[in-house]
Amino acid sequence: MIEFLNLNKLNARFEDEFSSQFKSFLKKGYYIKGTQVEQFEKSFADYCGTKHCIGVANGLDALTLIFKAYIELGKLNVGDEVLVPANTYIASILSVINAGLIPIFIEPDENTFNISPSEILKHIKPSVKAILVVHLYGQLANMTEINAIAKQNALLVIEDAAQAHGAFSISEGKKAGNLSDAAGFSFYPTKNLGALGDAGAVTTNDDELAHCIKLLHNYGSSKKYVNEKLGFNSRLDELQATFLNIKLKFLDEQNDRRRAIANLYLESIKNPKIKLPYYDGTDNHVFHVFVVRVENRSHFMDYLENSKIGYLIHYPIAPHQQKALIKYKSLYLPVTEVIHDSVISIPLSPVMTNAEVQTVINALNLY
Repeated sequence: MIEFLNLNKLNARFEDEFSSQFKSFLKKGYYIKGTQVEQFEKSFADYCGTKHCIGVANGLDALTLIFKAYIELGKLNVGDEVLVPANTYIASILSVINAGLIPIFIEPDENTFNISPSEILKHIKPSVKAILVVHLYGQLANMTEINAIAKQNALLVIEDAAQAHGAFSISEGKKAGNLSDAAGFSFYPTKNLGALGDAGAVTTNDDELAHCIKLLHNYGSSKKYVNEKLGFNSRLDELQATFLNIKLKFLDEQNDRRRAIANLYLESIKNPKIKLPYYDGTDNHVFHVFVVRVENRSHFMDYLENSKIGYLIHYPIAPHQQKALIKYKSLYLPVTEVIHDSVISIPLSPVMTNAEVQTVINALNLY
C-alpha cells in the first residue's frame, strides 16, 4: 500500500531532537510565549523576508486577525467586501466572514487553480476593499498582476499562504508571505512546514499592522492585565514553536524533494484520461499536494483503492455548496464546480522512495 501521507515517517528524522528539546521544555517550566516562540518568529520572518512574524494558534486565526486588525486600524470597515477564490478551502472564506466582512467569490484560472486576475477585474467596485489570494496546493498565484490591479484600485492584498511555505516568485524576487500587505500561514501537521498540532503565523512588513495583531492575539494586551483592545486568545504554543524551529531548517530541502517527485510524475505519467497539474518548472510551486483531474472520479477512486494507492480529494464540495454557506448556494460558478467534481490528489511527500513513486506512476499509466 502506498499511503497518501505517513506523518510518522515524515517526522521520524526529527524524533531524537524532538525528544531532547521536549525534555528541555519540561525543565524550563515556561509554557506560554517563551524563547522558542520568539526564536521561531524571528527565524520565520527572516525566512520569508519580512520585518515581522507573529505566531498564532492556527491558520484560520492568522487570516481572521489580519482582517480584524485592518478594521481596528480603520483600513477596513465591517461590511466591506473581500474578493476570494471560489475554489479554496472553506477556512479562507470563514476568515472573511468571522471578521465581519463579506466574501465575493471569484472563479479560478482552470490551469493553475488560483484566483484569476481577469475575473478579479470583473468584480471590482467601490464596496470591494481587499483581495484574499490563496496559493492553492502550494503554487503561487499571479502576484505581479494581482498587486498591479490592487494598486490601481487602492485595494489591500492578503495572502493565504497556508499551503505555500517556501514558494518563491522569480518575477517578484520574494517568497510566499512577502508578496502582499500581510499573509497568514498554517502549520497544521500535514503542511510542508507542519507542527505536531495546530499552529499558525502572520507575516507582514507593516509595523502598525504587526503591532495591532500582537495586541489582538493576546487578549488585546501588551502588558499583563492591561488591555488596550477587545482581543482574542490565539497564541503560538511554546512547544509547537520548539518543533517548528527544528523543522524549519529542513524546509527547503523537503520542498526540493517534493518538486523532484512532481517532476517524475509530470514526465512519466502518460495517460490521456488523467489531466496533470500545470507547473512552470520554477520554485513558485512547493507541491503541498499533487492534484490531477479525471472525468469519472468515483471510478478512478475505486481503481486506486484496488491498486492500493492512497488518495485524498482537495476538496470534494465547493464552499458555496456547503450547508454552512447556504446563502451562497445560488451562485453561478461553473469553473469552480467542475474543478471540485474532478480533482483528486495522489501521494506526494518528501519521504516517498523512488520505488514508491514509480509504483504510483505505473498504476496511473495502467488506468
